[in-house]
Amino acid sequence: MLVHALIREDGSVGADELYTVANTLGMSDQQVRLCVKRLVAEGRFTHEGRGRKAVLHATGDTTRALAPNVDFLRHAFRQDAGLAPWGGVWHLAAFAVPESARTARDALRETLVHLGGAPLQGGLYVCANAWEPYVEEAARRLGALDALTLLTTTDLRRGDAQEPAELARRLWSLPEIADRYHRLSRVARPRLARLTGPAELSPSALLTIAVELAAELTRAMEPDPLLPPQLLPQPWAGAQARELIARCWAALHEREGAEARPVLFRLYADITREAADRATPSVTGAP
Repeated sequence: MLVHALIREDGSVGADELYTVANTLGMSDQQVRLCVKRLVAEGRFTHEGRGRKAVLHATGDTTRALAPNVDFLRHAFRQDAGLAPWGGVWHLAAFAVPESARTARDALRETLVHLGGAPLQGGLYVCANAWEPYVEEAARRLGALDALTLLTTTDLRRGDAQEPAELARRLWSLPEIADRYHRLSRVARPRLARLTGPAELSPSALLTIAVELAAELTRAMEPDPLLPPQLLPQPWAGAQARELIARCWAALHEREGAEARPVLFRLYADITREAADRATPSVTGAP
């Protein structure tokens, strides 16, 4: 997460900046060296130079991998601002991959869960959002497209549950998801106070705060199915935490001045600014 977070507009990561921020976060130089070695071996980055004068360059696959997460974050802020109302449509994916392709089957199952799906029964998953392009792309990449069936319905029942909010409570662990956002809020508040306070903050301090926020945001959002506000208890911890994060990104943007920004932070700042420009007065998720 640290290395990905520091990718700049030209796809590079300066080793000196990487080591400085890592040390501030309590990571050793040896941890950084091992991480870089692994990322290069996996083909995610290329490497030139030695020590703190080295420069990493993200490969095309690494840069593209950031895009879906940005898409999901943009959708979350649109939901919070009441700009993505739910039409009552459930999106389902079913697959039957043989045991001989077990690796592909397990990878497809993990992808469906990562995309916000909940298992209904063996090989059948449901999502409240239009996930079809992402599911199809994953199935095609895994060679399992012919084994995939996609469908939608407005009449979903499980046992005696049919009301959408009740289904959401049964299918997804909302308290666990909310707890992660409560943690994100606890991390964001003191950093927002530092960012909006009178004390000067060095470029490395700003980067460290940004990485801490990005890491906690990822920890909270990766297991979040991004259910529409109509399916969630209100006020929702996710919307409240993202409001704090948006204020943090705005404060970071004001402090950065002419410093070159990592691309991920620029994307985050753009997303939160878009949401603020188009939002209703409330960010609690109410339309």
